[in-house]
Amino acid sequence: MSPTIHKRYLDYRAKHIYFGRDRMALTMDQFESADREQRELEAKGDAGRDDEEETRFAELNRILFRD
Repeated sequence: MSPTIHKRYLDYRAKHIYFGRDRMALTMDQFESADREQRELEAKGDAGRDDEEETRFAELNRILFRD
C-alpha cells in the first residue's frame, strides 16, 4: 500500500469516527476502491462527467466524507 493512500485512509477513519457513527467504516480494500473511483471522477471535472457519473461522484464524496 502506498503511503499516500494510507494517509488518506487514516484521514477517512478520523472523519468516520466523528461523522459516520451511524454506519460501518469501510475496510482498507473498500476504501482503496472507492478512493480510486472518486479520484478518477474528480479528474474528469464537472464538464467531463455525465449525469450518472455526477451522481456516483456525489455518493462517493458523501461516503468518503469529502467536500
